[in-house]
Amino acid sequence: MMIKETSLRRDPDLRGELAFLARGCDFVLPSRFKKRLKIFQQTQVQNKQEKKLGTPLEPVANDGSSPRPLSPLVHVNNVTINVPLSINIPRFYFPKGLPDACANHEQTINKIEMTFMEVEDQKADIHEMGKIAKACGCPFYWKAPMFSAAGGERTGFVSVHSFIAMWRKLLYNCHDDASKFIHLLAKPNCSYLEQEDFIPLLQDIVDTHPGLTFLKDAPEFHSRYITTVIQRIFYTVNRSWTGKITLTELRKSNFLQTLALLEEEEDINQITDYFSYEHFYVIYCKFWELDSDHDLYINQTDLSRYNDQASSSRIIERIFSGAVTRGNVVQKEGRMSYADFVWFLISEEDKRNLTSIEYWFRCMDLDGDGVLSMYELEYFYEEQCERMEAMGIEPLPFHDLLCQMLDLVKPELDGKITLRDLKRCRMAHIFYDTFFNLEKYLDHEQRDPFAVQKDVENDSPEPSDWDRYAAEEYEILVAEESANEQLQESSFEEYEADEPVPSSEIGNKGDKTVISSLSEKCGKLHSVDEE
Repeated sequence: MMIKETSLRRDPDLRGELAFLARGCDFVLPSRFKKRLKIFQQTQVQNKQEKKLGTPLEPVANDGSSPRPLSPLVHVNNVTINVPLSINIPRFYFPKGLPDACANHEQTINKIEMTFMEVEDQKADIHEMGKIAKACGCPFYWKAPMFSAAGGERTGFVSVHSFIAMWRKLLYNCHDDASKFIHLLAKPNCSYLEQEDFIPLLQDIVDTHPGLTFLKDAPEFHSRYITTVIQRIFYTVNRSWTGKITLTELRKSNFLQTLALLEEEEDINQITDYFSYEHFYVIYCKFWELDSDHDLYINQTDLSRYNDQASSSRIIERIFSGAVTRGNVVQKEGRMSYADFVWFLISEEDKRNLTSIEYWFRCMDLDGDGVLSMYELEYFYEEQCERMEAMGIEPLPFHDLLCQMLDLVKPELDGKITLRDLKRCRMAHIFYDTFFNLEKYLDHEQRDPFAVQKDVENDSPEPSDWDRYAAEEYEILVAEESANEQLQESSFEEYEADEPVPSSEIGNKGDKTVISSLSEKCGKLHSVDEE
């Protein structure tokens, strides 16, 4: 059946109405609106009558064919105009946390005052700030930031009046832990945290945590440990790669929860996130092995020796090009600092985590367009082929390998692999090792493909690749250290058998040997610090 379509502009009634409107005359309402206008006018009259009588307004019953208008009609120059109603939208954005209407801040202030009364002269030093932090309802190791924020660094103590003035202002402006933490640590008028802002907090942890008491005899390692922890914090929390941790990033991370665990766990190695001393030991020993001149910088040649030159030279060149490092030292002088090495090592040994995926994507994206093209993949695979041929291994042709990688990643755009594709596929570690880590690539090739797929589909909580690597390497390093000690003891016993001496002298010589070796290492570290 054919339906004849007619334009509204050909409707004679509508043309007449438009002509009247153009002359400034009253708008002639179509019949479909007359009923709705009549109901609205009746409602207005009824509302006026009820206001005069002081009775509550009752809603006007309306059927489905005549709904109540959402906005009043106003006559201007004999023309009826719809005026939108003003709607009171409640506040929904609270950058410093949602205020708690039930919170009793004065009760908290009174509790703080009572805690200060237990302190001599109501002046707390850094050692007494732990009690004050708990009275504020905060974790124990917030004490150093609180001490600094209240002016304790200038005077060596914090009075009850200065602390309450600071804390009262914080309570009425910051309403969640993340905003309070940033307010305490950040510089004045800053809403983000930089690396140096964490130094007082971490120095206090080194000085007071029971799991780090052995470091009191080795102050030269304090700065190394603190640098490692700071880099691990920014590696995990600073998802924007800006070098500035924002409120949103801090809220989305587990850092504050991990910091709160420090007061409950005496063995700091049980807290593998951020603070583990064993992890620091592994990282620092790996760096020390590569840093042949021990100036706390390594170059491309030094880094290429890591893990028996498993990484390709082309990917190392990209690391030193500034794709993943900050500052001008790496680009201008071709040197990598210890802080940058922390990022490299974690990314190399755990290519599953998000920061590592971003790290290596930046390295492989030669032109910085956010897409890994076929040219870029072939550029990195060429060196892999050359190395395999030198080992007598026949490499897979690039076309065949490319088909495998596209099946592995399943990119949204044909022939273009994006960062989103690699994060989604959960096989980024295999993808990256294929193009620039020959040893791990060959390991993946020898594994059962069904076992690989099972690992990907397994969602149960397990230690990360980095945690497994750090635990294995720590055991190896401890075993090597024990073997060296036994070798030294055996050589000392042979010397004792050749030239018998009194036992008292043997003990003195052994102590002198240990002390001299320790002082020699410390002397090297001190000389590096002074430089």
